[in-house]
Amino acid sequence: MTETAPDALFERALIEEAAKKSALVWVRGPQGPARALWHVWHDGAVCLVGDGPLEQPLEGLGLRDGGTATVSARSKDKGGRLVAWPAHVTELEPGGAAWAAAAEELRGKRLNAPDYEQVTERWARECRLLRLAPAGAAGQRPGAMPDGRAAAAPLPTPVTTRRPAPAGLPKLLFRRGRAARD
Repeated sequence: MTETAPDALFERALIEEAAKKSALVWVRGPQGPARALWHVWHDGAVCLVGDGPLEQPLEGLGLRDGGTATVSARSKDKGGRLVAWPAHVTELEPGGAAWAAAAEELRGKRLNAPDYEQVTERWARECRLLRLAPAGAAGQRPGAMPDGRAAAAPLPTPVTTRRPAPAGLPKLLFRRGRAARD
C-alpha cells in the first residue's frame, strides 16, 4: 500500500510531536535490545549525546555513522508506545555548525550536568553526538500496531529483590491492625 501525501505529512507530524513531548525515546540499533535514551528533537531529527564517562551509554547498540536504527516514542497521555520509525544515523563532527546547534539544544536539556557551563567542550572531547533522522514510513503508529504483546522479556541477571517474607511479619501486621481497632 502506498502512502498518500496527507498520510505522510500526518505521520511526519506524529513522529515530531511524539519525540518533542517525550523525555525519552527507545532506540534499537543493529545490535542488542532497545535502550531508553534522553534526547532533543532538533532540525527534523532526534539528537542525543553519549558514550562519555558522565553521559548515557550508547555502546552495545551498534549505532554508527551512516547506519540505521529504530526509534520508538511513547504517548505522553497513556504512556504506551505511540509511534516507531526507522532512522538514519549521522554522527555529527565537533566544530561543525550542525554539531554546535545540536549541542546547544542538548545542553539546554542537560541541566544537572556537573560542569554545565563547559559541558559542550567536554562533549566535543569525550562524547559522540548522534542525529537520528526519520528514514521512511513509521512501522508502528495508531491504526497500525502489532497484534499481541510487544513487551520484551527481561534480560537475565543474578540480581534479585525477591526474598521470602520474614517469619515475624504476619504477627507484626496482625498486631498493628488489632491495636488500631482498640
